[in-house]
Amino acid sequence: MSKISTAAAVATANLAKYSAATPAGKDYIVSDIALADWGRKEISVAEHEMPGLVSLRKKYGKEQPLKGVRITGSLHMTIQTAVLIETLVSLGATVRWASCNIFSTQDHAASAIAATGTPVFAWKGESLEEYWELTLKAVTFPGNLGPQLVVDDGGDVTLLIHKGYELEKGDKWAYQPSDNHEVSVIKALLRRVAKERPGFWTKVAKAWKGVSEETTTGVHRLYQIAEQGKLLVPEDAVQQAYQANHLLQRFRAEAGGNGFALKPLAGKDHRNSSQVRFQMVSGTMRFQRVASLPPSLRSR
Repeated sequence: MSKISTAAAVATANLAKYSAATPAGKDYIVSDIALADWGRKEISVAEHEMPGLVSLRKKYGKEQPLKGVRITGSLHMTIQTAVLIETLVSLGATVRWASCNIFSTQDHAASAIAATGTPVFAWKGESLEEYWELTLKAVTFPGNLGPQLVVDDGGDVTLLIHKGYELEKGDKWAYQPSDNHEVSVIKALLRRVAKERPGFWTKVAKAWKGVSEETTTGVHRLYQIAEQGKLLVPEDAVQQAYQANHLLQRFRAEAGGNGFALKPLAGKDHRNSSQVRFQMVSGTMRFQRVASLPPSLRSR
């Protein structure tokens, strides 16, 4: 075996191991499905801390506004993300999920979602090779279809679709050498897909309707693509949303013995507001006490 093939086998060792452990007919890859019960208990707690998403289920669950919509998520696979995933599913969406970070996955959260039948591809401590392979799996729906909507964090799914589409239109980026390991991994993946699934990315791009982007870095990447006239779909910059912006502008985070507190910034008039406290418990940020927010935020 060559050094290159040996290195590739080492880099994807967990992918091979966890794939082999996935029962036949099941569409997920997680580190240990036996963690699902633990994850379900924490999801139940998180639902009490995320009343907005739960209220969406109650209000629109019967209407199924997302019925049949294919959604790919590339977002930290945590307990809180699990609540988001189950909300999308309860509204009718068909969801496939991967993490946006090789270290941030909570394995019990991933297992709990996988146990419900929603495809999830994530575990804590992925290699870069595994990360991009799992991202591809999250993008690939049955019938070799792609997502109609993307929930992105860092712009990796957005990057993959755009670069794949450009490759099929004749761009040579994927065939150019790179001294960056991760970029080399992406290029190798795109070249493989080009051989195995000719026209895949063009079909994905045609069905794709929009993307929400979480990070400032990802939004800047989208702006750059738009300035080049290459942005394929409308984007929603989450950090520029009204409520997120006002929370960032009006509050500051303070660390304390009991966790973190969001306190009004100096000079801001919040006579009717009080602190919103969080506590870190087993690596999960939880509400310790939720007090009233300013009316301007509550009403939005």
